[in-house]
Amino acid sequence: MKRFTIVALGFSLLLTGSVIPSILRGPPPAIAGHKGDPLDINTATAEQLKALPGIGEAYTEKIIKGRPYERKDELVQKQILPRATYEGIKYKIVVK
Repeated sequence: MKRFTIVALGFSLLLTGSVIPSILRGPPPAIAGHKGDPLDINTATAEQLKALPGIGEAYTEKIIKGRPYERKDELVQKQILPRATYEGIKYKIVVK
Protein backbone atom coordinates (compact mmCIF):
# COMPACT_ATOMS: atom_id res chain seq x y z
CA MET A 1 0.00 0.00 0.00
CA LYS A 2 2.88 2.42 0.76
CA ARG A 3 4.41 1.78 -2.65
CA PHE A 4 1.12 2.60 -4.39
CA THR A 5 0.78 5.83 -2.40
CA ILE A 6 4.30 6.95 -3.30
CA VAL A 7 3.79 6.13 -6.97
CA ALA A 8 0.43 7.91 -7.02
CA LEU A 9 1.93 10.98 -5.33
CA GLY A 10 4.81 11.06 -7.80
CA PHE A 11 2.42 10.71 -10.72
CA SER A 12 0.20 13.52 -9.46
CA LEU A 13 3.25 15.80 -9.06
CA LEU A 14 4.26 14.95 -12.60
CA LEU A 15 0.81 15.84 -13.90
CA THR A 16 0.64 19.14 -12.03
CA GLY A 17 3.87 20.29 -13.65
CA SER A 18 6.03 20.66 -10.59
CA VAL A 19 8.32 17.75 -11.46
CA ILE A 20 8.12 17.59 -15.26
CA PRO A 21 11.47 16.56 -16.69
CA SER A 22 13.09 19.20 -18.86
CA ILE A 23 12.82 17.00 -21.95
CA LEU A 24 9.03 17.15 -21.68
CA ARG A 25 8.92 20.93 -21.28
CA GLY A 26 10.04 21.62 -24.84
CA PRO A 27 13.01 23.52 -26.23
CA PRO A 28 14.87 26.05 -24.08
CA PRO A 29 13.89 29.69 -24.46
CA ALA A 30 15.57 31.59 -27.27
CA ILE A 31 18.53 33.85 -26.63
CA ALA A 32 17.27 37.25 -25.55
CA GLY A 33 16.94 39.46 -28.60
CA HIS A 34 17.79 36.53 -30.83
CA LYS A 35 14.78 35.24 -32.76
CA GLY A 36 16.36 32.32 -34.54
CA ASP A 37 18.16 34.48 -37.07
CA PRO A 38 21.95 34.42 -36.94
CA LEU A 39 23.48 37.23 -34.90
CA ASP A 40 25.49 39.86 -36.81
CA ILE A 41 28.76 40.16 -34.90
CA ASN A 42 29.36 43.64 -36.31
CA THR A 43 26.19 45.10 -34.80
CA ALA A 44 25.30 42.81 -31.88
CA THR A 45 25.17 44.29 -28.40
CA ALA A 46 27.40 43.04 -25.62
CA GLU A 47 24.40 41.30 -24.01
CA GLN A 48 23.54 39.51 -27.25
CA LEU A 49 27.12 38.32 -27.68
CA LYS A 50 27.32 37.11 -24.06
CA ALA A 51 24.20 35.03 -24.64
CA LEU A 52 26.07 32.90 -27.20
CA PRO A 53 27.42 29.61 -25.82
CA GLY A 54 31.02 29.93 -24.61
CA ILE A 55 31.11 33.71 -24.95
CA GLY A 56 31.65 35.56 -21.70
CA GLU A 57 32.72 39.07 -20.76
CA ALA A 58 36.32 38.76 -22.01
CA TYR A 59 35.43 37.32 -25.44
CA THR A 60 32.62 39.85 -25.81
CA GLU A 61 35.06 42.72 -25.28
CA LYS A 62 37.53 41.21 -27.76
CA ILE A 63 34.82 40.73 -30.40
CA ILE A 64 33.62 44.32 -30.05
CA LYS A 65 37.17 45.76 -30.12
CA GLY A 66 37.97 43.78 -33.29
CA ARG A 67 35.10 45.22 -35.31
CA PRO A 68 34.40 45.52 -38.18
CA TYR A 69 34.69 42.01 -39.61
CA GLU A 70 34.46 41.05 -43.27
CA ARG A 71 34.05 37.32 -42.52
CA LYS A 72 33.03 35.51 -39.37
CA ASP A 73 36.07 33.20 -39.47
CA GLU A 74 38.22 36.26 -38.73
CA LEU A 75 37.33 35.63 -35.09
CA VAL A 76 39.76 32.70 -35.21
CA GLN A 77 42.25 34.16 -37.69
CA LYS A 78 42.71 37.30 -35.56
CA GLN A 79 42.94 35.11 -32.41
CA ILE A 80 39.84 36.67 -30.88
CA LEU A 81 38.27 33.26 -30.19
CA PRO A 82 39.78 29.78 -29.93
CA ARG A 83 38.75 27.41 -32.74
CA ALA A 84 36.64 25.24 -30.38
CA THR A 85 34.59 28.21 -29.19
CA TYR A 86 34.12 29.44 -32.76
CA GLU A 87 32.97 25.97 -33.88
CA GLY A 88 30.27 26.11 -31.20
CA ILE A 89 28.81 29.39 -32.47
CA LYS A 90 29.64 29.59 -36.18
CA TYR A 91 26.12 28.63 -37.25
CA LYS A 92 24.63 31.21 -34.90
CA ILE A 93 26.55 34.23 -36.21
CA VAL A 94 26.92 36.16 -39.47
CA VAL A 95 28.75 39.20 -40.78
CA LYS A 96 26.71 41.68 -42.79
